[in-house]
Amino acid sequence: MVSCSCIGIGISSMKPSCCRILICYKRSSHFGLRIPVCNRSDVINSSKSRGCNRVLGFRGGVVDPKLGFRDSNRKGFCGSGSNWRRQPPFKVGVNDRRIVSKVASDYSTWVGSHVNDSTSWEKIYIQGGLNVEKVESKEDKLLDYSAADVNNNDRKESEIDKEAWNLLRGSVVNYCGSPVGTIAATDPADKLPLNYDQVFIRDFVPSALAFLLNGEGEIVKNFLLHTLQLQSWEKTVDCHSPGQGLMPASFKVRSVPLDGRPGEFEDVLDPDFGESAIGRVAPVDSGLWWIILLRAYGKITGDYTLQERVDVQTGIRLILKLCLADGFDMFPTLLVTDGSCMIDRRMGIHGHPLEIQALFYSALRCSREMVIVNDTTKNLVAAVNNRLSALCFHIREYYWVDMKKINEIYRYKTEEYSTDAINKFNIYPEQIPSWLVDWFPESGGYFIGNLQPAHMDFRFFTLGNLWAIVSSLGSPKQNDGILNLIEEKWDDLVTNMPLKICYPALDNEEWRIITGSDPKNTPWSYHNGGSWPTLLWQFTLACIKMKRPELARKAIALAEKRLSTDKWPEYYDTRYGRFIGKQSRLYQTWTIAGFLTSKKLLENPEMASNLFWEEDYQLLENCVCGLGGKYGRKKCSRAALRSHHVV
Repeated sequence: MVSCSCIGIGISSMKPSCCRILICYKRSSHFGLRIPVCNRSDVINSSKSRGCNRVLGFRGGVVDPKLGFRDSNRKGFCGSGSNWRRQPPFKVGVNDRRIVSKVASDYSTWVGSHVNDSTSWEKIYIQGGLNVEKVESKEDKLLDYSAADVNNNDRKESEIDKEAWNLLRGSVVNYCGSPVGTIAATDPADKLPLNYDQVFIRDFVPSALAFLLNGEGEIVKNFLLHTLQLQSWEKTVDCHSPGQGLMPASFKVRSVPLDGRPGEFEDVLDPDFGESAIGRVAPVDSGLWWIILLRAYGKITGDYTLQERVDVQTGIRLILKLCLADGFDMFPTLLVTDGSCMIDRRMGIHGHPLEIQALFYSALRCSREMVIVNDTTKNLVAAVNNRLSALCFHIREYYWVDMKKINEIYRYKTEEYSTDAINKFNIYPEQIPSWLVDWFPESGGYFIGNLQPAHMDFRFFTLGNLWAIVSSLGSPKQNDGILNLIEEKWDDLVTNMPLKICYPALDNEEWRIITGSDPKNTPWSYHNGGSWPTLLWQFTLACIKMKRPELARKAIALAEKRLSTDKWPEYYDTRYGRFIGKQSRLYQTWTIAGFLTSKKLLENPEMASNLFWEEDYQLLENCVCGLGGKYGRKKCSRAALRSHHVV
């Protein structure tokens, strides 16, 4: 835990005990900024009051809840605490008092604005045996996330929809009395939750979209701001510390006793940057998902003030600088280690896995929309534009396979030494696997899972291909080809439970060598060819974009038959997805949220357009590719990029 100094502000009231606000900060600031102090504390105390909530074990800063401004060494929001963080999936007796307050993050973002605006301060809502005492601003309304009722938009919901909404609301985690996310799983019978009782950034995305599409934005806003507090803001050389700009994989809200105050507690945020993860791998995708969700929040709610905040703009820039940092790599793709994304165990995806490239491309497109261009950021924006063009060309040209491309690879010459080489990555034709020869359809195609010197991973990875469609990383013709392939190979990729995370599974000696004999990743289980219902929402989004919603409806109908009966499992096993995963958690939140988001997207296809991107021909004009040309670099014109791939 970072050493810090704390300012304790005691707030007296008519109640027997008091809440205090702790503002933690490091003793030095590499930005040289003054640390803002809360200037108002309208809090309500209870007999089991909590102190201001701190952030545990992270690497930065202070937030002024009034101004939304924070120092480079940021710490937690100030506010009253709570004796609870989430509702269990089923109603249980609750005897303790609950204090639910709105996180003070709804307000002006620029320093000095609305300093004297008394109408924007936090709202307090006390429930659980106390008389309701409520202070509301005119901006928005506090949502009761423990309520069982759901806005049904003037339609009668099915029983499975109602169950799913109840379970999703029951997974909500509260910090300082306000909702900040959903935990990974809420199985009441699970006696060893490991890290499934934490809030994961990637897992929360479908939950966030379900809430946003249902008109509930507060929890998403709080999540974005609180996870931003946890971002690593310090430059380090310690090999066991996160790099500057890294977002945590997950965080947990812990209740910690207040020193010298028996019966009183405070909430702390305890992030995990990979220190506790299996394999100790830092998450590459967390920051990318955070940027994607930030854009989605603005597009759906129309509230763009959040992304304009000083601290949020700084957070975006730090993530971009981390991803765009110079290294030893020659390619525009992002170099990552194995297990640093949704496939978070050893599965042979180190190097340049498709999933990360598609998310990277999406995050770059989001950032280009959101970053405020000025003298400070103009070079960064130029770097983003350059990388977008090069990355788009690289993936479309070298990752795409169809029957024509496979025939080319089959006849490749090797050991070519020149800038004009056809086989630029020295791929040996013998790498074409026997399963692919028999499996590949005559029409359609897909982006391979990975590309490195003398190595092509021909497996079909669902998330990367779907997100290539959503982000327009693929050309229109390629995007259509991916859905053609999924439709033609439905029995392999969708089968009884959508969708296979990858195809085919590693088995026998290949499984032993590549996975390290992982007992959880046995063939057709977990990340090794297991079926993951949470992929439904991304499949639905891709289908809506390509004007083929009937495919999504077909997949959702399959899932709807089993998910509730099977208690919403994390994943399914066997080649045809017939068994609940042998180590699958039940009441998995992103399974529930993925189902609800899919239904919402189909009900409101016009809203789906806020979540995907169309082809940007301006990006295709300025690509400079380092893999060809007389002098090792060539200009990639729009025609070259589009070539035969575009309809």
